[in-house]
Order: sequence, then structure tokens, then C-alpha cells
Amino acid sequence: MSQTTESLQATSERREVRSTWVGVSRIFLKNTAVLTGAIILLIIVLAAIAAPLVSPYDPIRQDLSSRMMPPGPQHWLGTDFYGRDVLSRTIWGSRISLQVGIATVGMGLVLGMAAGAISGYYPGKVDNIIMLFNDALLAMPSLLLALTIYAAIGQGRAGLSNIIVAIGISMWPGFTRLMRSSVLQIRALDYVQAAVVLGASTPRILFKHILPNALAPMIVWGTLRLAVAMLIEASMSFLGVGVQPPTPSWGNITSDGRQFLQMAPWVSTAGGMAIMLAVMSLNLVGDAVRDSLDPRLRGERV
Repeated sequence: MSQTTESLQATSERREVRSTWVGVSRIFLKNTAVLTGAIILLIIVLAAIAAPLVSPYDPIRQDLSSRMMPPGPQHWLGTDFYGRDVLSRTIWGSRISLQVGIATVGMGLVLGMAAGAISGYYPGKVDNIIMLFNDALLAMPSLLLALTIYAAIGQGRAGLSNIIVAIGISMWPGFTRLMRSSVLQIRALDYVQAAVVLGASTPRILFKHILPNALAPMIVWGTLRLAVAMLIEASMSFLGVGVQPPTPSWGNITSDGRQFLQMAPWVSTAGGMAIMLAVMSLNLVGDAVRDSLDPRLRGERV
């Protein structure tokens, strides 16, 4: 009886996966805005991966004889105060932004799923303690929380690692609350209650029945939080507490040009436009993923 129930559930899950992929393809192919966002995001990712091949100059090499050159055939996006090619620095800066974004969201996702699953499955004292700490973190804006954690752990030699840890912890509270909400809903469903009655162990219930069904909203939230993580990293670098020069980051590229906005606006414009395009494309793709995974919204954006 139990094997039959699991077989039916597996068949239902496979059909749901196929339905989801059909929904995703329809949204991406038929919605111009979403398709544009996906193309921009793909270009950014490919540029980051192939940065050594596509960047025309060394991003940290200084050429004082070419300082503040406007955009032209030799330097498509001009040069900065130290004569460094802005296009090359922008391309290499995408590596930092994507690396920090993916790592911090992955960290927040793992921590949030663990804490949220425990909190939702064990209501009472454990739930109260976890959510009290979680709500205390949620009370602070993400950027302020990341700055506080980064100041506490210090820059040290592992500057980028500490940035990832600081932003990753600031991502954690949102994932925890979303996971807890999903677990509370799923654990009350009939098939989960049936598994409990049949004597299934807690790990089996969590990993086979609850977590797979709670993964979709977490993926959607993670896609949308990628843009936030990249903005936080850029903001920290802009303030001078993130990625340190001469390593290129979209935040410190924008910061480097702020004192020369009147005479060389192209320096800050390059970093700012890169941030804007990345965040816009991630939000468009995130909205599409949300619509494709939510049965109530599936088919509306065509």
C-alpha cells in the first residue's frame, strides 16, 4: 500500500516537473521583457566566465599617460584617473558581483532551509527561539546588517570570504521565514499525515516529503535575492568597506569616478549601468521563474 502511494506520488511529481518546464519555456519565449532580461543576464555571465579572453586590457594595469581618456576606438568606455581601461575593469568586476551573489544566496538558502525546517516541524520552544533570533535579524536592513557583521568579523586577509559571510548571514532571515511558512503548510497536508501514521521516520518525512515540495518557493526567492546580494556588495564596495582596490568591482568602479563626474562621467556611468542591467535582468528572470512555479500565476505572462 505504501509503495503504491509513493509510486503515484512520484508519477505526479514527474508530471509537475514537465508542466513546470513547459510553463518556463512559454514565459521565456513569448514575453519580450523576460527574454531580453535572460539575454542580458546570459551576456553578463559569459563575459564573467570569459573575462581573460574578452577584456581588451589588464584591468589593474596603470597607464598614467592615458588618464581620463573619453570613450573612443582605443578605449571603448574610456579610462579612469590611473589610466586603467574602464571596459576591462567592468568585465572583470562582473566576476566579483556574480561570485558574491551566488555564494551569499547559496549560503542563505542552506542556512535558511535548515533553520526554517526545524522551526516549522518542531513548533514550541525550538520554534520560538529560532524565530526570535530570526526576527531580530529581520529588524535590521540587509545592508546595515551586512556592514555590522563585516565590521564584527573584520576584513583580515580573507576580505572577499568575509564579505560573502557577512552578506550570506544577512540573506538568511528571509529564507528562514519563508521555509518555516512552507513547512507549516506542507506538514498539515494529508500525504504527510499519512506518512506519520504509517510510522515514517522524521528524516524521511522531512527529506522525502516536505523539503522537495518546499524547494520551489525557495528557488524563486533565491533568484530574486541574487539582485539584492549584488546590490549590497556594490554598496559596500562603493562605501570603501567591500572589495578593495585595485581589484575591480562594480561598486568601487562607480566610487572611483564619483569625484570626476563633471570631467569624466563615463567612469561612474560604466559601473552604475552594469549594476542596473544586472539587477534588472535578474528581477525579470526571477519574476518569470516565480510565475512558472506558481500554479496560480502560470500562464498569465505569455
